[in-house]
Amino acid sequence: MKLTIRSSARLASTLALAGSISLAGVASVASAATKHKPKPKPAPTFVVEKPGAANLTETGSTLLYPLWNLWAPDYQAAFPKVTVSTAGTGSGTGIADAASGTVNVGSSDAYLSPTTLATSPNLLNIPLAISYQVIMYNIPGLTAHLKLNGTVLAQIYTGKITNWNDPAITSLNPGVNLPNLPIVALHRSDGSGDTFLFSQYLARQDGADWGSTNYGTTVTWPAIKNSLAEQGNGGMVSGCSATPGCVAYIGVTFLTQGLGDGLGYAQVKNGEGQYVMPTAKAVAIEAKGYTNITPANGTISMINGRVKGGYPIINYEYAIVNKQQSNSSTAQAVRSLLEWAVSPKFGNSSQYLSQVRFLALPTRVAVQSFKQIHKIK
Repeated sequence: MKLTIRSSARLASTLALAGSISLAGVASVASAATKHKPKPKPAPTFVVEKPGAANLTETGSTLLYPLWNLWAPDYQAAFPKVTVSTAGTGSGTGIADAASGTVNVGSSDAYLSPTTLATSPNLLNIPLAISYQVIMYNIPGLTAHLKLNGTVLAQIYTGKITNWNDPAITSLNPGVNLPNLPIVALHRSDGSGDTFLFSQYLARQDGADWGSTNYGTTVTWPAIKNSLAEQGNGGMVSGCSATPGCVAYIGVTFLTQGLGDGLGYAQVKNGEGQYVMPTAKAVAIEAKGYTNITPANGTISMINGRVKGGYPIINYEYAIVNKQQSNSSTAQAVRSLLEWAVSPKFGNSSQYLSQVRFLALPTRVAVQSFKQIHKIK
């Protein structure tokens, strides 16, 4: 007689019918099944190398710059033979300087394009953390979090919408008393990962008005009457604060500064048609939708995803590194620095990330980052 064990109740019934089956036999079957049950995978370990003496340089993203200024002194305290100098010059400069060998690490909010990776095979594109972008504005007296979408923003930046009480904006925000105030559209003057993120959001939400391929660290901004160009995230905050009626795209590291200067920030339409506030929870929801599809080289857009409840303008922050460093000692120090930054025990802990409103890398992505780091020689 063939018996299938499905539950304790079924087992008791079966034993009653088949008295010749011993409890010892059943225990043996259960024991065999337990032995073949797959064991859980051990948690990955993130080992940080102990480097020798080296002088390292980093430059690039103004969004990552405050985090590097938290990381660098604590890393140097742990490994005093290494010095780390940092500079906030914009993602475009960070990418270019890493590619030319001017610096050891280029920081970027934007991933390297497939073309760049194909033509520059020695460049690595290593995720360090998760960040996001906020849409801020200076509308005196307004406390509401306006609802804004890609179509409205694209039409603002192309000059089709010029005033805050335009019907396209008021229809999204019933009950909000929007003033008869001209809109001043701010954009970055430097090569910027934030420009990459914002222009990609416009392209994905409204390719008709903006252009479906019109995105990058630099774009040709339409010549409109009310616009201002600013240097860095700090410049975007100060410029918007000084300009009633402004709208600006700003990295989340600078949200606190913007709020202190009286700026408001928007609920932004996501790929599911929902208007979502830029909260850590909404960013984590969005990021989770991309964790298992992030490729080994870290190159992926997380803009305007079809994730319910997710905030639509998020990204990995990247270290752009040439895997062929000038010598083995420098390469070891670069590996150690980036291992420390990605380790959930050190640089990817809330001790650092919460101060700049970043989120830690998911474990799977952190493991992939470590594998890329180990290619640096």
